Amino acid sequence: MNELNTDLRLRDFIQQRDMSQSAMVHLIAFPSDQGVLINNGRPGSAHAPELIRARLFNLTPHPAYTQKHTKLLRKVVDSGSIPCSEDLDSDQNLLGSTLAERLMKKIIPVVMGGGHETAYGHFLGYVHAGKPVTIVNIDAHTDVRPLKNGRSHSGSPFRQAIEHPSGLCIGYHVFGLNPSTVATDHDQFVREHGSVHYESDTTLESIINCFRSAGESVMVTMDMDAVCQSEAPGVSAPNASGLSSKFWLNLAFELGKQPNVTSFDLCEVNPTYDVDGQTIRLAALTIWNYLLGVALREL
Repeated sequence: MNELNTDLRLRDFIQQRDMSQSAMVHLIAFPSDQGVLINNGRPGSAHAPELIRARLFNLTPHPAYTQKHTKLLRKVVDSGSIPCSEDLDSDQNLLGSTLAERLMKKIIPVVMGGGHETAYGHFLGYVHAGKPVTIVNIDAHTDVRPLKNGRSHSGSPFRQAIEHPSGLCIGYHVFGLNPSTVATDHDQFVREHGSVHYESDTTLESIINCFRSAGESVMVTMDMDAVCQSEAPGVSAPNASGLSSKFWLNLAFELGKQPNVTSFDLCEVNPTYDVDGQTIRLAALTIWNYLLGVALREL
């Protein structure tokens, strides 16, 4: 066996831009931080998807689960990037229509954001597909702020989903909240439509229990600012408290194993403020762990 075959990486298995019927997962980049700018945040997350993809592709399959992991990876397709502009509404709608094609074929979209405005475009995939969905968000913030001058932004995606006239958001559950960043009105708004879980009561058990009554389709979104700033410095809104990276990665793995998780996104990585690629590496490992979880589902 030559050297090229003894050190295989994810890039050796993942297909490029193929809509073959054997595909199970599509990787899609949404390089937008327009919503962060509208929300008066610090830009830079638009540069994250390509860096996350490059790091992810350089990782190896899990040596203890090589057969199952590589079997899935051969059914993963890199679908490239959504061409983003300064027209956020249009970009989110394009992401939605792109995801709807996959959802209707029972392909699992894995979206690499971008700011958390990514999540509303993600939800629009279910709107375009006409599918009811429960949203599970791992985040330091509730992100249910009103629009700003009628404009969508990184702090509004879940209010937009909940209030969408389609009524297709049938529940919203947020875990990992930092209590110092949640307004009382936002806490109450979320409780009226789902559940609120702060850092202190965010456990694997509490999250997995949520899936038992969440319905057939669950959209998962993981905002990197839920992780403690010391372990994830390169984010749009640093979190001096937050979840540990070990818990975060284990959670991504467990989320991948849940059979009713039909789509996934990772948001708010900001390379401009990263240290030695620390947060990019964590983001790539997050997706790696999620894919490993999918590989171990009882399919």
